[in-house]
Amino acid sequence: MASLICKHLTAPTSLSFSRSPLVAPTPCIAKAPRGLGSCSRRATLLEARKRSSEKPEEPEDGPSQNGQPEASQPAPTPEDPTAEQQGPPSQPSTEPPTVEPSASVEPLSASDVAASTADADAGAAPQPEPAQPSAASPASDFEPSVEDYKAALLDSFYGTQRGLTAKSEVRAEINELISQLEAKNPMPNPTEDLAQLDGTWHLAYTSNSGLIGILALDRLPLVTVGDVVQRIDTRSGTVENQVGITVPLQRTALSAKSVFEVCSPKRLHLKLEEGKIQTPELINDLDLPDTLAVLGQSVDLTQLKQALAPFKNNLDSLFEQVNSVAAQGPQLAFPIRSEGAQTWQLNTFLDGDMRISRGDGGSIFVYCRSSAP
Repeated sequence: MASLICKHLTAPTSLSFSRSPLVAPTPCIAKAPRGLGSCSRRATLLEARKRSSEKPEEPEDGPSQNGQPEASQPAPTPEDPTAEQQGPPSQPSTEPPTVEPSASVEPLSASDVAASTADADAGAAPQPEPAQPSAASPASDFEPSVEDYKAALLDSFYGTQRGLTAKSEVRAEINELISQLEAKNPMPNPTEDLAQLDGTWHLAYTSNSGLIGILALDRLPLVTVGDVVQRIDTRSGTVENQVGITVPLQRTALSAKSVFEVCSPKRLHLKLEEGKIQTPELINDLDLPDTLAVLGQSVDLTQLKQALAPFKNNLDSLFEQVNSVAAQGPQLAFPIRSEGAQTWQLNTFLDGDMRISRGDGGSIFVYCRSSAP
């Protein structure tokens, strides 16, 4: 029995594990170049080459191993594709087989492209990173000055007719600029140096409803509202507000005088004492428009202008004589005895040429100092 077993073990069988010299190592075992992938990938590329050779048009350029586009060349069509997959049928080579990269109409996967790009970037010189702006840049350090805010405030008054036609969004912008100026007030206690308040101040903007009503007279036909000024005389302790009104051939002014009392470093208490109407002054600056809108209708004044033209020179001398006589007479003045004729004024900003005041009811007054002596 033992002899039979030994005979059976030593006999050659078909299950021998010896390596046949006719079988060549498959290309899958060799390390494939980057970008070709596994054996399945290799088979896919071969199949794509076969399909591309059957198409009449020339395939597009595909990416090469270094990430740069490479011109595609027609690939030879193998007679037996399985033979190429199995490798060379003859004797095994001592050197590992090499696989020539070929162009393909099918793009590589995202991972292969990323790997090729990384290899190309590894050999290139490192690019410097763009400089990031520092936190302390000149733009971030810019702080508007008082003069900047003043210029912006005066620009915002353009087209508002001293606040008469200002829209809500314009008023909001003006209020914001005023708040910025009040925060930078160079004279936080203006009433402690009353000489800084002395002089003639021209109204540039207001939100006071009573004064807005006077400014609205400018919308009447042939009526022009002139300067609105405030004269402060600290020696006599008086404040006079005056508004000029011009009508055809005549000019006059309405004014109200008050006495003030210092109540705080910023606040003045005003008490009205006297109203005054300036003696009308005859003027020969009649410049009638060609048309005049009355109750929605346009009235032609061309003929009236032509009729008054010969009398204009004669009116100059006549008006001068009348005005010289009228100037010698007293102005029409009347006292104000009402107990309610009192108000207050809070000066929130003051410098050499601008003053901002707030009155009761939240009214805002912006004045510019007159350059005239």
